Amino acid sequence: MLPLRQVWPDEFAARYRAAGYWRGETFPGFLRARAAERPDAPAIIAGDRRWTYAGLWARAEAAAAGFLAIGLRPGDRVVVQLGNIPEFFAVVFGLFRARMVPVYALPGHRLTEITHFLRKSEAAAYVCADRGADGFDYRVLARQARESEARLRHVIVVGEAEEFTPFAGLDGDRGALPGDPDPSAVAFLQISGGTTGLSKLIPRTHDDYIYSFRASNEICGVSPDSAFLVALPAAHNFPMSSPGHMGALYAGARVVLSPSPSPDVAFPIIAREGVTITGLVPPLALLWAQSAPASKHDLSSLKVLLVGGAKLTPEAARRVQDSLPACRLQQVFGMAEGLVNYTRLDDPDPIVLETQGRPISPDDEVLILDDLGNPVPEGEPGNLLTRGPYTIRAYHNDETANARSFTPDGYYRTGDIVCRTPQGYLVVQGRAGDHINRAGEKISAEEIEDHLLAHPNVFDAAVVSVPDEYLGERSCAFIIPRGEKPRAVALKAWMRTRNIAEFKVPDQVVLVESFETTAAGKISRKELRARLRARLLAEEAER
Repeated sequence: MLPLRQVWPDEFAARYRAAGYWRGETFPGFLRARAAERPDAPAIIAGDRRWTYAGLWARAEAAAAGFLAIGLRPGDRVVVQLGNIPEFFAVVFGLFRARMVPVYALPGHRLTEITHFLRKSEAAAYVCADRGADGFDYRVLARQARESEARLRHVIVVGEAEEFTPFAGLDGDRGALPGDPDPSAVAFLQISGGTTGLSKLIPRTHDDYIYSFRASNEICGVSPDSAFLVALPAAHNFPMSSPGHMGALYAGARVVLSPSPSPDVAFPIIAREGVTITGLVPPLALLWAQSAPASKHDLSSLKVLLVGGAKLTPEAARRVQDSLPACRLQQVFGMAEGLVNYTRLDDPDPIVLETQGRPISPDDEVLILDDLGNPVPEGEPGNLLTRGPYTIRAYHNDETANARSFTPDGYYRTGDIVCRTPQGYLVVQGRAGDHINRAGEKISAEEIEDHLLAHPNVFDAAVVSVPDEYLGERSCAFIIPRGEKPRAVALKAWMRTRNIAEFKVPDQVVLVESFETTAAGKISRKELRARLRARLLAEEAER
């Protein structure tokens, strides 16, 4: 297997350790400590299921021993595709305890994405539920994945396992468990939004990731008395670490799981469990804002609402703040590759409503450059580059992406266009690359175009982002037909047969006769998408 590495130059690593950012902590180490300090305190709550810290640690140890007993080895990579269920935590902390590496997949991913993660990470195992909250049968997906990926040795299922290994039966010799991992070792592989093609894999270390949510706890006021609601998918970076369920567990707080982020489901949970903090993407925040004033449920325990994943406009931010007067809004702007910005709880309203926050760390280095690589004047928009104690220096197994995304001196090219206020707060202007930020999910235009081009009645396709009040951005596919013109509804239905996540199906389809080209008959895909997007916006403005 290709080794998993995430390495900062020695001078930077020494600086981050000296500053106290990297403390030599590990995921199994901090959970073991909380289980010793607060054994009977509630750790995971999901409906009637309530796990204490001691109970969570015991389940993690049993899972770890079970993983070894079935033949997995320390260092193996394991794709984990689970929803907001308690077993998610037993699985991932079991893998940490066994010195294995989770590869996080989202519940909405399908065969195309899962086989990509298995292949790219060289995973030895896949953990899934029997069925998702939407009824989808992951065992069918597992069978298909096992047929196409010979390296996949084990499938472990939470629930009715059928021919696969049941997670509930995992156990083994706990005396054979290895010691804790090196804090500088890769703890897990997170997935990127994917600016071209399928998602890249992001290696995060114990030291860097724990620092990010430990510092987030301080900024967001998370303490042992807090209750964090996981409303978004638990495997997503935002609800994992900003400050997320990992921050809550680090603090010894309660992690409360919601099977859905809808107000009808989440509001009763908030009232029943006394939830104090949660995170949402802008469309859901607006839905909560619309529903909260008329809700019969007591939401007064909710003190902090983090909104991130996509830009929250000032008008939308004001609506959210006004609808939940007992709750403080915090804007979050970050990325799975590292840099996270927050507005602070004591910031004045204009900053909270109009900016996306400032960086976590004094050692987060931020550059805002023009397209030629020159610094822009303060307050002017430019390309955001960053490096720091929790921002990666390389993707896993992707030399092309590394050459494109990282500068020789270690700055990560985020692909975001931002401007910076005199106080150091960032205001997001949009994206520089060809992808769509749909309700916090980053979608590659190129990937969707590739799928569309496989349709027998599609001659060519270009996918663009379009501003959307509800989603932030929606996807629009411009299609040059071949032969019989495909109907939009039929094309969308066909896309759903491609075994891709539902959020990648185009929101809008527009048929055109041709794409504009230069006199020489050439045009870059980036320029083509920009022209088509501008044309669509102009047409919509005239209606």
